[in-house]
Amino acid sequence: MNPPNSGFQWGTSARSVDQAVYDEGLRRHMLRVYNYMALGLVLTGAVAFIVGTTPALYVPIFSTPLKWVVMLAPLAFVLFFSFRMQSMSASGAQTMFWAFCGVMGLSMASIFLVFTGTSIARTFFIAATMFGATSLYGYTTKRDLSQFGSFLIMGLIGVVIASLVNIFLGSTMLQFIVSVVGILVFVGLTAWDTQSIKEQYADNFDQESQQKLAVFGAFSLYLNFINIFQLLLNLTGERE
Repeated sequence: MNPPNSGFQWGTSARSVDQAVYDEGLRRHMLRVYNYMALGLVLTGAVAFIVGTTPALYVPIFSTPLKWVVMLAPLAFVLFFSFRMQSMSASGAQTMFWAFCGVMGLSMASIFLVFTGTSIARTFFIAATMFGATSLYGYTTKRDLSQFGSFLIMGLIGVVIASLVNIFLGSTMLQFIVSVVGILVFVGLTAWDTQSIKEQYADNFDQESQQKLAVFGAFSLYLNFINIFQLLLNLTGERE
């Protein structure tokens, strides 16, 4: 005869199995997100390096009004992504993501004309460390970070507006303030976005939905990392 509490034990065992399956699915999902992001950064870095170190490529771009198109193109991609993400297919989202990473690399090629290679490499590793630590916190913390969402979005809007204004003002002090505040904002967004990506995952999603979710998650984290890197470079980079 089974003991009186055997039903409870079987129920607990079933829940444990379900949790294990969910955790494994979540682990694969987050790995897919980070892989997309990492490959996007590789693509961006390769395009930026090739263009930024090849006079035949960067002279026609950055010595003509075409530079404004190149600088503002990533913003157009971000807006398009934001408004169309729900209606995109998984393959369409991936195509847009890779195209965006390539355009961002073209836009960032100018850093190789302004900063030394050593300071670019050093800043990249500092940014990677900051991003990794913050994303890990967002993934593991039990604290609900959604309460900071509105504040971070307001800070982001302020940083974007101030950055656009400073393109025409060229104020060193404003650039310093934007860089410091911007780093804090994007570090916070990294933790918030990581927790959001984790919470949005559901193991009953179909393959198409999971793929789209991974691409959009990678897109969010990619933007945070790129902005942390650029703002840090503005603060600590050694100029040529």
